[in-house]
Formats: sequence, structure tokens, C-alpha cells
Amino acid sequence: MSETLQTVDVATSDADLLAGTTAAVREAGAALRELFGDIVRYETREELMSALAVNDDTALEVLRPALTRLRPQARWVEDELDGGALPPGEWWVVDPAEGNVNHLHGLPEWAVTATLVRENSPVLTVVHLPLTGETYTARTGAGAHLDGRPLRVAPTTDLGLGIVATSQARPDEDESVVRAVGSSITAMLLDALVVRIAVPATLHLTNLAAGRIDAFWQFAGARADLLPGALLVTEAGGRVSDAHGRPWTPQSESFLATAPGIHAETVATLSR
Repeated sequence: MSETLQTVDVATSDADLLAGTTAAVREAGAALRELFGDIVRYETREELMSALAVNDDTALEVLRPALTRLRPQARWVEDELDGGALPPGEWWVVDPAEGNVNHLHGLPEWAVTATLVRENSPVLTVVHLPLTGETYTARTGAGAHLDGRPLRVAPTTDLGLGIVATSQARPDEDESVVRAVGSSITAMLLDALVVRIAVPATLHLTNLAAGRIDAFWQFAGARADLLPGALLVTEAGGRVSDAHGRPWTPQSESFLATAPGIHAETVATLSR
């Protein structure tokens, strides 16, 4: 019997829950990897949505029963694009194919993620990159890890020497958000060393937690985009806030994660 099919008692510790979640996410990633390769062509929005759903359903066929066995009392967030606060209790926030559109286009930047949220705070998360085999994990108070190796954000103290990144939260964004994104990129191009722009957000945040880049920001966004990376970065010693430096919650209209040494400078740039 595979590890993800074993029933785990509801009183299982968060450490054991993380191990079980990791096994489930890796198994889902293997299923999704089998579908990767040829570019999936589409001519209408309906065809695009249908192709995206195939990937989501493939991963969810593994994730939903496995995570339900791990934590039967935890409810399930049905829409990965939802934002805002969750009702009280425990919730699984899952992105079965983070960077799904990249997968369809034969691009390698995609992942499978699962995060357990308790009373609106993420307590554990797993981000698995099936093409490289990398698995990023974090648990509140226990640090962030890449395949068991502890992660630490960069010691950068000068934004002018920093690599920063941003992402498009979703297609068809409001014009006000699009203009805010454009203005922020211009500001960062003036103040940072290099600006990276790509989807999905989670992979930028894994790079930030690993010390490969120095800051990430995004306007708007969904819980599934940001909660995994927020926990990884925080547990790796980084700072998470909104773009104005205020505490970030899933209700916030912006998101910012940085190495601590450039947080104030990055806030100043984004607030211009």
C-alpha cells in the first residue's frame, strides 16, 4: 500500500501530518508529470478551461482522498482562485497544478502544493516540483526545508544589489490592478539590480526562501498562490507584509516577501 493510502489518526502530530502531506503531494506530482510534454493547443477559452481541468482533476484524484484520510475533520477549499479569510477551523488549501498554464505550454515552471490552514494561519505546507524532484516543506516553528535541508533567506541589505520578482495573479485582472503592477515594475527596474516577471508566484517564493532571490511582490492573488510561499519564507527567516509594510493576511490587496535586510527599502520603492 502506498504511503498516501494509509489512514492517519486525527490526533496525529503536525510533524507526522507534514510527512503524510509530502507523500501525497509527490504522488500527485508523479501523476501530473505523466501528462507533461507536448504543447496542448486550444482555440477558445472553453477549450483552455477544459485542458486546465484535466490537469487539476488528475492531481486531485490523488490529493483529495489522501489528505482527507490524513485530516478527516479539515474542510476543503474548492476554488483555488478564492481569496479572503476562511471560516474557523482547519482547511486544506490546495493548488493541484500551480502554474497550470505553463504545464499546458510545455514550460517547466509548475508545481503541486498543499497547505493546512488552522484558524486562518498556515501551519504546514508542501510544494513539490515534479520535473526536478525538489520538495519544499515548512511547518510553523520548525523551519523551512528543501528535501530535508534547512533553508535561509539571503543576507542582502541593499535593494540595488538584489534580484526581485513579481507575478501576474490571474488573467483578466481589473485595470487598476494592471496599472499598479506596471508602475511597480517600473519602480523596481529603477531601484533593484534585476527584475524577474513570471508565473507562478509560488516558485518565486521558494527561490526567496532558498536565498536565490531577495524579494517578491504581487498585487491581488489567491490563498493557494500565496499561503505556501508565505509560510516557507517566514520559516526561512524572511519578512512578509503587504506592499505598504502592514501585516499581510489573505484579505490584503497586495503581498510582499523579502529578505529582512531590504524590507523597508522595498516597501519604500513600492509605495512611491
